[in-house]
Order: sequence, then C-alpha cells, then structure tokens
Amino acid sequence: MTKQDRAVRTRLALIRSAAEQFEDRGYVRAGLARISAGAGVSSGALHFHFANKAAVAEAVERAAADALRGAAGRARDGDGHALQRLVDVTHHVARLLCADVVVRAGLRLNAETGAGRAWDLRREWRGCVRGLLAEAERLGELAAGVTPQRTCAVVLAATTGIEVLAREDQGWLARPSLTDLWRLLLPCVAAPGLVGVLDPAGSESLGSESAGRGSAEGGPPGKGPAGSGAAGSGSAGSGAPVAPGLRTQASRVGFALR
Repeated sequence: MTKQDRAVRTRLALIRSAAEQFEDRGYVRAGLARISAGAGVSSGALHFHFANKAAVAEAVERAAADALRGAAGRARDGDGHALQRLVDVTHHVARLLCADVVVRAGLRLNAETGAGRAWDLRREWRGCVRGLLAEAERLGELAAGVTPQRTCAVVLAATTGIEVLAREDQGWLARPSLTDLWRLLLPCVAAPGLVGVLDPAGSESLGSESAGRGSAEGGPPGKGPAGSGAAGSGSAGSGAPVAPGLRTQASRVGFALR
C-alpha cells in the first residue's frame, strides 16, 4: 500500500469515526481523542488531516452531501415517470440513512448548524422534490387540481418527519414505512391513469435493508413481501388489500394537496 493510499484510508476512517461520535454524543460532546481512537490512529494523524473538530464535521457533511446529491441526480436524470422517480429517490435516501452513519450524521449536523453553512441539504432535498413534481406536472402526471407546490410541502413534511423519527427508531426508514406513505399519497396526486402503474414500494431493486431487515420482512433481499404488486390494482403494493380506513385517510390527504 502506498503512502497516498494509507492517507486516504486514514482520512476515511476518521470521517466515519467522527460520524459515529457525532451521532452517539452530538457535536458538542464529541471529542477529538475519541474520534482518533475510533479510527485507530493517533491524535497527530487526525490533526494532519483536519485542523479542528469543525473541519472534521465539515468533511462528514460534505460526504453526506455527495451521497445525497448522487441520489437526487439519478432521480432527476433517470427515465420513466417523474412521480415514480420521486418515489424511488425517497426509498433510496432512506436506504442511505439506514445503512450509512456518515449520511445520517452529516444530514443531522447540517440541519442543526445550517446557518452560515456552505450548503443546505434540506433546501437541496426540497429542490429535488420540487423539480420532480414540476416535471410530473409538465408531463401530465398529476391529478386535476393538484399543484406541485402543495404536494411538495406534504412530501417534505412527511420525509423530514420520518428522518427525525428514525434517529430514535430506524424502523421508520424500513421499506414498508415509505411504501405506506406513498400508498396514501399516490392515489391523491397521480393522474387516474397512472395510479395502477406507479409502484409505492419503489421500482428499482431495493436490496437489503439494515441489519437483515429484508429477511425479517419475509422475503429475499431486493424484494418486498410475497405478492408485491402495483398500487391501485387491488393490491396495496405489498400483497395486502387496501383497508377502507386507509382509503379514507388518502381522501383526506387529497384535500390538502388541492
């Protein structure tokens, strides 16, 4: 291994260790000694890469931003229905948050210390959602009377709430949670002809969730529960019939989007 390779690995280890400390202890209580110890390097090695704790935190935020921007870019530039790409990117971001402590810590740091930061990840997420909904409107994918602005507000509130709740219970990031969200929203926002086409569980291969969650859901990695199907075709996107109460909730949500 070259000296440059070792330096890159050390930097990455420090970023990950810092993310773990920020997640477990918060920015204020996270100490440089713990960060360097968690990475298995000396304090001198840490200071070779980072001048202070703020610089480490910025590196964590930047790594998280790169991952989230990559997800947003693939959704923006992808093929197929814009609404489906919006569903897919929420599942993708949830997987990132569930699997990667750097993404979780970076997003939280950015949200809690956003004033004066070089970037605002929540604002960028809003731009991603708004852009996909605007594209959906141009393509005629939205139901009559549904506006991108109000729909964007609902999606932002729901996804931000899930991210915050997941800090205490990562079950909120599981595939069924987001599938339920979209099972409610899609019948309200999508043009009638699309409701049976769009998949609230995500159209991409989802892979395994965190800590073997895929097997815990009763199916192999990359697949939902047995019998997964499209919403609006007599199934709920996971093989279960849509309960009458769920349809009532969806109708109520629809009023907020119009």
